[in-house]
Amino acid sequence: MSVCHHRGVDYLLDQAPGAPIRSGIPEHGRIPKYYAVKAHVSLLIEELGEGGMLPTERDLAVRYEVSRETVRQALRELLLEGRLARQGRGTVVAGPKLEQPLSLASYTEGVRRQGRTPGRHLIGLEKFPCPTALAAETGVEQGEPVWHLERVLLADDDRVGLESTYVSVARVPDLDTEFDPDSSFYAYLRDRLGIAFGDADERIETVLATPREALLIGTPPALPMLLLHRISRDASGRPLERVRTLFRGDRFSFTAHLGARG
Repeated sequence: MSVCHHRGVDYLLDQAPGAPIRSGIPEHGRIPKYYAVKAHVSLLIEELGEGGMLPTERDLAVRYEVSRETVRQALRELLLEGRLARQGRGTVVAGPKLEQPLSLASYTEGVRRQGRTPGRHLIGLEKFPCPTALAAETGVEQGEPVWHLERVLLADDDRVGLESTYVSVARVPDLDTEFDPDSSFYAYLRDRLGIAFGDADERIETVLATPREALLIGTPPALPMLLLHRISRDASGRPLERVRTLFRGDRFSFTAHLGARG
């Protein structure tokens, strides 16, 4: 392990660019026991590789000479970060996070690019009179009918998110009879209705799922979620859809390409 000493601080020369400086160790050099265990388990994760089974909490506590509660706290953080996953009564090394591009590409396209199989499970499709706040975002008058399409997002049959799409019934009148809810909504608009997307506004925040959302996605209520709000417009600039999507914080990261502005 190569080390560079600069202004009283040691830096690992082989440390990944995205890792915390000095691996997160405070300048005073004192770290909590659980964090030391977390660092050891992180090395063990690299050795085991994806799908590798982690030793039991008791075995880890003996190995690192700490209490089981200290081990439990370290594992809890690694689970929340998506580096570990529960499998039955054991814990295994998780695979890499899904990278979802911040673009007008659909969820389906983003997952396929990573060699995973996308899917969706229909929770419900209903129409209702558009409320005032939603009317401004979908370009319809208050009280006009809008569709609400709610689906669980899948990646290789694993539940990874929950998506709610709102769109004017006038724009897509036959959504309930023509559209396959397991398929891409964007592909349906483009290929079946000839509607081309123009641009969109997106906002991302971190939230905790409601009890209902956690049950549908199959996660603990305390697991952090990435919530994406999107308002899309067609090529002529008309509002087209309003989407609210919850992504598992331990299974997703977002990417974007930024260009210089003149």
